[in-house]
Amino acid sequence: MVVGDIATGTEVLIVGAGPGGYVAAIRGGQLGLDVTLVEKDAYGGTCLNEGCIPSKALIHGTGLAHEAGAAEEMGVHADPAVDMQGLVGWKDDVVDQLTGGVEKLCKANGVNLIPGRAEFVDENTARVAHGGDGQGSESIEFEHAIISTGSRPIEVPGLEFDGEYVLDSADALALEEVPESMLVVGGGYIGMELSTVYAKLGADVTVVEMLDDILPAYQDDVKRVIRERAESLGVDFHFGEAAAGWEEAAGEAIVTTETEEGDTREHVAEKVLVAVGREAVTDTLGLENLDVEPNDDGTIDTDHQARTAVDNVFAVGDVAGEPMLAHKAYKEGHVAAEVIAGEPAALDYQAIPAAVFTDPEIGTVGMTETEAEAAGFDPVVGQMPFQASGRSLTLGDDDGFVRIVADADSEFVLGAQIVGPDAAELIAEVGLAIEMGARIEDVAATVHTHPTLSEAVGEAAANARGAAVHTLNR
Repeated sequence: MVVGDIATGTEVLIVGAGPGGYVAAIRGGQLGLDVTLVEKDAYGGTCLNEGCIPSKALIHGTGLAHEAGAAEEMGVHADPAVDMQGLVGWKDDVVDQLTGGVEKLCKANGVNLIPGRAEFVDENTARVAHGGDGQGSESIEFEHAIISTGSRPIEVPGLEFDGEYVLDSADALALEEVPESMLVVGGGYIGMELSTVYAKLGADVTVVEMLDDILPAYQDDVKRVIRERAESLGVDFHFGEAAAGWEEAAGEAIVTTETEEGDTREHVAEKVLVAVGREAVTDTLGLENLDVEPNDDGTIDTDHQARTAVDNVFAVGDVAGEPMLAHKAYKEGHVAAEVIAGEPAALDYQAIPAAVFTDPEIGTVGMTETEAEAAGFDPVVGQMPFQASGRSLTLGDDDGFVRIVADADSEFVLGAQIVGPDAAELIAEVGLAIEMGARIEDVAATVHTHPTLSEAVGEAAANARGAAVHTLNR
């Protein structure tokens, strides 16, 4: 203990109030645990404050404006104007409502909230430094600890964030004026989501990606739909180029990129968004004092109960590695709290969905056909194009498809890939099917409301059995 510290004790110390941390705190409180939650910034973490929620608010707002301005085919003629300051203000109100709700829920469940930065002193003690002059610090003794410190944007050497010309995703979500031009470094999900936002707002958007296509985690026919829609919005793509540095000239950024062959190119833009991925935040925690050794990328290995190599220390959310998804963090936080409380909880990642909120959306869960084959299954695949969906046509949004993968012998559902309108919502049905051990016959036999997008899920399942009636069977 440091002289002058205030000493307190708790049964469970949680460091970081992001999705994994606050869920663990609330669930722990519900189970009667004495829980202390330490957060240095804002409740809700990156997801609520700088990621999932604010980005989806801007995606929705810009999507509304774009749809209204591009509906002449329906006989709707409009020229909507976006008040960027008003849109950002509305986004901030949504964020404030949700972060305030997290704080209230924690307090209502008896969680002790402490603002400050925590660093572990030993396997049962942490020191929390409070912000501000004269605020001091306190030592907290704990029986169990849950690390939930999340992740931060990765910086590209030579393109360090300055908040003015070179932006991270949080900076891009806070702009109150639409730049005339934006260069996006990275064609992953963050880069593609925000490229779509600013293209719809009228910015001249260019994406540079060192790989040969966008969204490397997804199948070619899935990302082709996204790339072609982005191109129709005016997004210009340059593949096989890695950003190497930049300089300012006449109020703009000149970014130099390099190819594998050593060729260089210059791109000029008013703003540069660097979105090449995220890295775990574990370097400020004093993990060496816990005997917890992070991986080279900063992540912490955990078992099926979110436990690290040290029995009384757990790690949840982005610090526990890929997939870095808020709902994965929710589940890990839930399990960690229940394990500490003596409940028979464990993690099962087979039915964790993923979504990209591009235009159109992507939703995936479970295995692809290739992954199923590699796992020893004999996969059967069913597909339903949204061009054959009555509801898609009435929405004026019929790009994409639903694809379901199942085991040919048992007909158990193994996975699905959806690209199209509301894909992030539709994927939940297939996630439930996998979790329940349902067969494609169960999905196909489920009566889906007409006319809805969800009918495409049922038709894809029927197609896998050769029984679809609204698309040609394979």
